[in-house]
Amino acid sequence: MKKTIFKGAGVALVTPMKNDGNVDYETLGKLIDFQLENETDAIISCGTTGESATLTPAEHSKVIEFTINKVNGKIPVIAGTGSNCTAKALEASKEAEKLGADGLLIVTPYYNKTSQKGLISHYNLIADSVSTPIILYNVPSRTGVNIKPETYKILSKHPNIVAAKEANGDISSVAKTISLCGEDLNIYSGNDDQIVPMLSLGAIGVISVLSNVCPKECHEIVSKYLNGEVKESAKMQLEYLELIEMLFCDVNPIPVKAAMNMMGYSCGECRLPLETLGEAQMASLKNAMKKHNLI
Repeated sequence: MKKTIFKGAGVALVTPMKNDGNVDYETLGKLIDFQLENETDAIISCGTTGESATLTPAEHSKVIEFTINKVNGKIPVIAGTGSNCTAKALEASKEAEKLGADGLLIVTPYYNKTSQKGLISHYNLIADSVSTPIILYNVPSRTGVNIKPETYKILSKHPNIVAAKEANGDISSVAKTISLCGEDLNIYSGNDDQIVPMLSLGAIGVISVLSNVCPKECHEIVSKYLNGEVKESAKMQLEYLELIEMLFCDVNPIPVKAAMNMMGYSCGECRLPLETLGEAQMASLKNAMKKHNLI
């Protein structure tokens, strides 16, 4: 049986910035405390939501190290270490392993992209070179690359590739992947609006943007389902659809950072090329937040 890094709702944590654009570690500590106090099941550091694409290598390492030290073993910390350059992804993965990450979240190559054969070579090379368990990350809307179920089956045979964050939005594809891979690959929903549908097929949790603002509620959506309270879980999923939609009304993490700012956490703005949220979108997001008594 392969290692299960976590079950439940893991937060894809934002990286707060000061007004001068530098990482705000004081606020990052407060965000981590908020997550720990509200039953989040894992923290994903320096993923897409953490603006990994615009962090320097030194910042990337420091944010991961700070998060691991702050969490202090209470829950798993998973480091985003993907790149469209295999050598860079390998270097980042080795660094995160050295820092003590409990798992590595590795997005598919993007922009230059690759074939299914290239995906197998890319992931197997990294998995051969580290001992920290790997979560594959499939998000074709961002990368232009989609991991096919048959490719998942091949990759799932590697003892160090233990899970996938699936954000392709294709439930039929997810069903086929789970059917082909069975217990060789744990699946996490990569879409907050599909937590319950994916749990129904055998997924064990979600890697969530919504958890930034609603960690306890996201934890409960998953825990209720896994404990057999399916109707209650589905009811919560539906109750949060509008808020989820507003958290993706612009490019992630622009809206969720705005939401965290509304809640009193000084997360600042995203780094360019991501811009600030428009006035109309800000007003709609604020209304959705108020409906759930978040502000």
